[in-house]
Amino acid sequence: MFFLDEDQQVAWKDIGTEAEIREHAAQLDAEVVCDELPSQFRCAGSDGYLSWLDDLLGIRSTANPELDREVFDFRLFEDPQSLHEAIREANGNNRARLVAGYCWNWSSKKNPDLSDIVIPEHSYAARWNLASEGNTWIISPTGADEVGCVHTCQGLEVDTIGVIIGPDLVFRDGRLLANPTARARSDKSLSGWKAAMAIDPQGTEERVSRLIRNTYRTLMSRGMKSCWVFACDPALQAYLRERLEAPGDAG
Repeated sequence: MFFLDEDQQVAWKDIGTEAEIREHAAQLDAEVVCDELPSQFRCAGSDGYLSWLDDLLGIRSTANPELDREVFDFRLFEDPQSLHEAIREANGNNRARLVAGYCWNWSSKKNPDLSDIVIPEHSYAARWNLASEGNTWIISPTGADEVGCVHTCQGLEVDTIGVIIGPDLVFRDGRLLANPTARARSDKSLSGWKAAMAIDPQGTEERVSRLIRNTYRTLMSRGMKSCWVFACDPALQAYLRERLEAPGDAG
């Protein structure tokens, strides 16, 4: 039995798609029976939010181009400092955390006095959770002071998730573009894409783009009640604001 969510494939080496399972089953002359779980409890149980998120990130076009913010609390912050402050304030029940795309090197691994996530134009600096907290970061009383990544929060939930969208996802000429070169050197999730570009440039570009979009879909669906966001790319920040201010939006 396999439980699949292909939208949570975030690493180059991730395996186990439905197509791969069917291929191996056919080789063994085994019957494959598929079913679909019709509901979920993440994100206030809002299938509409997840569909809107798919449309927002360009993962797939859906019938949810607008977000009903009365059902799920989605907010856009103008800078990472105010976002992190809001997460700390929301952490009264230890159920609020800040996460980010892995676009900053893990400098504090060797020197704990250094900051990792540094965004100088907003006078913001913070550390990854990778060293001092590790797997207990999401339940640690001090966890809200550090920043998680997809590797330490995938499969976990909090009430309120804050997300810093790094420079690996930008908005240019009316569309979202993935920029794998903006990933940190210490992040190995995309290892192999450069070699693959020499063999299949178009297929590799599409695959890398989907992995980066999936990463932010995963991060932005860790909140049971709320998702608060800041994008490093000003054009992407403007795109998000435009989507939130779309006609008919409840917010």
